[in-house]
Parts: sequence; structure tokens; C-alpha cells
Amino acid sequence: MRNIFLFFIIVSSLFMHTSAFAMKKNMQAVQIYTDNQLLDLIKENKHLGQVVLDECQLVQDIEARANKANMPSYQFLWGDMLAYGVCVKKDIPLGLHYMHAAADQGLAEGLEQLGRYYHIGKFMQVDIDRAIVYLKTAASLNNLAAQMRLAGLYQQGYGSPLDYPALYSQLHHSLTDDKTTHKKISQLLQQLAEKMPDKVVQQAKRTSYTN
Repeated sequence: MRNIFLFFIIVSSLFMHTSAFAMKKNMQAVQIYTDNQLLDLIKENKHLGQVVLDECQLVQDIEARANKANMPSYQFLWGDMLAYGVCVKKDIPLGLHYMHAAADQGLAEGLEQLGRYYHIGKFMQVDIDRAIVYLKTAASLNNLAAQMRLAGLYQQGYGSPLDYPALYSQLHHSLTDDKTTHKKISQLLQQLAEKMPDKVVQQAKRTSYTN
């Protein structure tokens, strides 16, 4: 009986040690993202999902890189986490503060997102003029989503005709391997071309308006 009791103690101890080791190993497995890795996640809109997949283990590291290191990619991620309450308490004003900080540093994805939010009235009231300002800047940084949204706004009569050539050029030189997106770009280009003289269209094709 004594031997059986000792056996169970040994087995239990081994099980606990193995479980603790496995948990420790799992905790160590999650490494903070490099700037390029995070930017790729943001471009694919997978950044919040990745934080959840990593079981919210990197919250303090993310906050530090956003708040202390002032890295625009991490300011964008931290702002999104706060705005949507992902792994942290939801705080929309603070989240928007960090999104603006990322945009102010020239992060194209941050500029596009704020332009989209002002366009659709997400978290704030609709403000088309401010939306266009953010979208134009993002478009000049080769953000295709901003370029396409901006073209839609121009088609609705917003913005200035003086800006049509720049956007036409940006869309004309854009790259995508998605057939649906490619077709949509062709439609937007046709709509923009109808708003300009042919010589302006031809000049826009030969001119670069991106940074």
C-alpha cells in the first residue's frame, strides 16, 4: 500500500513538472513581432487576430513600443486594441489618440484607417473633408485601399477636380494579383477618365504622384 501511495506521488509530481514546463515553454514561444512582421499583419488586417492567437501575452510589450518607443506600427496596433477592447479594457478616445499618433508619423495604414473612419462615421461623426485629407495622404503613399475609396468619393462629387489626375496616375500604376480588385480598379479608372480631358488622362499615365 505504501509503495502504491509513493508511486502516485511520484507520478503526480512528474505530471505537474511536465505541465509547468510545457506552460513555460509555450509562454516563451511567443516572441514580439518585428516591425516588418507587424506591418505585414496590419496590411492584411490580421494584427488584432494575431494578438488574440498569441493569447494576449504581448500586451505589455506592445504598449511599451507604442507609448515609450513611439513606433508607428505599434501605435496603430495599440490604438486598435484599445478602440476594440482586444486583450485590454476598451477605451475609444485613447485608441483614437494612438491611431492619430501613428498617422502623424506617416503610417499609410493609419492614415487610411482614419480616412475610412471619418468617411463612414466609425467612432466619430462623418466628416468627408477630413476623410479626403487622410485618404489623399495615404494614397500618395501607395495605399491601394485609400486610392480606391478616394476614387469612390470623387465619383460621388466630393473633392476637387484638380486632384483627379494624381489619383488616376496612382490607380493606373497600382499593382494587385486579385482579379476582383483589378476589375474594380479598371472601373474606377474609367469613371475618373470620363471626368478629364483625354490629354490630361494621357499625361497622368506618364506621371508619378506617389512618394
